[in-house]
Amino acid sequence: MNNPPQHSAYQQPKLFIIGLPRTGTTSVSVALLQQGFHVAHQAFTMAAFEKADVVSDAPCFSDYPHLDNLFPQAKFVYLDRPMDKWLPSMQMLLQRMLPHLDKTTGRFHPIMKRSFQHCFDIWQAQDVFDPNHLSQCYIRHQQQVFSYFAERDNFLSLDISQPDSLERLLKFIGITTDEPQQFPLLNVGRNVASWDEYKHPNKVSANLSGEYRRQFFSYTLTP
Repeated sequence: MNNPPQHSAYQQPKLFIIGLPRTGTTSVSVALLQQGFHVAHQAFTMAAFEKADVVSDAPCFSDYPHLDNLFPQAKFVYLDRPMDKWLPSMQMLLQRMLPHLDKTTGRFHPIMKRSFQHCFDIWQAQDVFDPNHLSQCYIRHQQQVFSYFAERDNFLSLDISQPDSLERLLKFIGITTDEPQQFPLLNVGRNVASWDEYKHPNKVSANLSGEYRRQFFSYTLTP
């Protein structure tokens, strides 16, 4: 078997959703499935990234600079959400996920663990649920994203609660429609499993195996 490519620049256009968890990544993913795209909500293998037209959530929210280099024609969408809505939702998610994000014993994929560590300092924070800590993480991520994509035309910031947000997203990726469009409301309240429950033939498995089995891209993140 050939060795996997090192920092290969795949040429096919991609769309990466780089908002943090609980900003609407599932709703955006399902909306784009309904538009006919192949979508991965999370991707942990090269094959998943190559197969999907759209990738959201982990590791996109932490790895976007590397994905920008790997897929130079890609577009990136940051999802914004009012802090008073995001904070309790994120605290609820972390309460459910934290045992599985443990560095040594957690059952979640190592790439997901790394992404959460990168953005939320889950292995160092004295109290990962502290609103001040999470607020600082959110603002830091937002500032880093906006700084990285400053003056770029392949970047869109979106709040999916706004009535024209889906039309703006579709226009950004070159789709025009005369019909009013709205994002599906998914993962509302304490629900965190809407993606798993949603059935669609264009869903791409996060752990899709391909030519290089389940190899991931060969880069590392700095803190």
